[in-house]
Order: sequence, then structure tokens, then C-alpha cells
Amino acid sequence: MSGTTTENAMPSWETVLVEIVDGVAWVTLNRPGKRNAMNPQMNRDMVEVLDWLETDDRCRVLVLGGAGGNFSSGMDIKEYFRETDGKPPVVRDRAYRMAAEWQWRRLRAYAKPTIAMVNGWCFGGGFTPLIACDLALAAEDATFGLSEINWGIIPAGNVSKALASVVGGREALYFVMTGQTFDGVRAARMGLVNEAVPPAQLRDRALALARILMEKNPVVLRQAKTSFKNMGALDWELADEYLRAKQDQSRALDTDGGRGTAMEQFLDEKSFRPGLENYRRPE
Repeated sequence: MSGTTTENAMPSWETVLVEIVDGVAWVTLNRPGKRNAMNPQMNRDMVEVLDWLETDDRCRVLVLGGAGGNFSSGMDIKEYFRETDGKPPVVRDRAYRMAAEWQWRRLRAYAKPTIAMVNGWCFGGGFTPLIACDLALAAEDATFGLSEINWGIIPAGNVSKALASVVGGREALYFVMTGQTFDGVRAARMGLVNEAVPPAQLRDRALALARILMEKNPVVLRQAKTSFKNMGALDWELADEYLRAKQDQSRALDTDGGRGTAMEQFLDEKSFRPGLENYRRPE
């Protein structure tokens, strides 16, 4: 582990800051001098951070942001391209694999709810972890851009795949092909983020959203988000079969007995009104 730690203490990492407060893990990409460009060291650190928090009971929701007023300017061009030019292909492949490991493979299927919190710049490769998070918020004045076309390259590293999963084709292609930038308000309108808020309210809104998620049954919440994310690859018949299996799996894994508790509170106690509040989980 590149992070250092003592017993019962939070480790520290070279390029990532982590703070856990009241169930929320605030994970901050920390290369402010590079606008949090993602280099191999950051990718290694983030794999370790996600591993650590996934089994740390203090973390119930993960919020991903960036230090120094920016989310991420994307891949570190110098470290990914210039420093691997002329080296065996496996060197660059290894760097890409580590990036993909946290930026979408782990984040998309993470055991705990994740929220991206975008301020300042979010460019290129920064789109992938943004979209891989379950939910996303942005400052109204955040600046988004897919500038790869201006560099003579394409939005690769699964950036295009990630974008296509949340944004309509015409709008996505406009920014892929022009390389023009857009703000947080436009990002919310096109579905790239859930909401855009004034910059001063961004952290408070992320905290409020995290608290809503922490009220839910964690087993069922994970099953619900995983099921939704897998739906796109299935037809109606397979989706029906898959979802019924996931429902059964949820009931088997849920030690709270959420379904039975909710039914009892709704039908017998008349103390639960679905759609207006949560059922009361056991203390």
C-alpha cells in the first residue's frame, strides 16, 4: 500500500485525500497544480482508496471531488504519452489497465453509493469516473470539455462509452466532434449530471444527497443500482428473469429483513406510507 497508516487510523496517499465524517467519505483527487490530471500514481492510489473504503464501516457513502477548485483535467498527457513513447507497448497497456480499474470497473459496481461532485474543470478522462459514479452534482459554473479532437486524438479510455451511456447521441457527438466546452447548467440539462447548483452550495447539496442515501437499506440500495446498470445489455425477457433473481438475492442477503419489515409497518401497524417516507429499520 502506498498510503501509510497506524492501527485504527485512516491511511494517507500521495495524490488522494480522504476524510470520513458522519458516514460520508469525502475522497478528493489531490494534484491541484495539475488541475488533478490523473497520472499513474493517482490511479494506483485510487485503487487502494476504493479497496480501503469498501470494507471500512465508517464509510456509508462516497463523494468524489477534486482539490484546488477543479474536479479533473483528464489524463496526464505527459506521463501517459510522452513518457511511454518508444517503450514496449506493455508499459502503456499497464498504465491504461490501472486507470480503467478504478475509473470505471470498480466505481460502476462499487458496493457503496457514490456521488461525483464537480467543480471547476472536468475534461476528457475526467468524464469516466464522473459517469461511473451513481449520481453526480456540478457547480453551475463548472467547465466541461472533450478537447481530444483538438489534440488530434479521440475520446478513448472508455470516455466515449461512458458519455453514450448517459447523454443522447446528437448532443454527445456535438461536443465530441467540436471540442467545445459547456457549463454545469448545460451538463444537467443534457443528463451528464443530476443537478447543477451555485458553487457555494455544492458541498452542502452533496451532503444532503448522501444523507438521503444513508437512510436507505444498504443491501437493497446496492442491488437496485447494480440491476439498473446491467439492464442495457438485456432484452425484456432476460431483464425480467434477471430482476426476479436479484430480488430473491436481495431478500437472502438483507439481514434487516427490509421487505418483511416494510410490509408489517404498512399493512399491520399502519405506520409506513410508501413514497412519502422510509420504513423504520431495526436499531
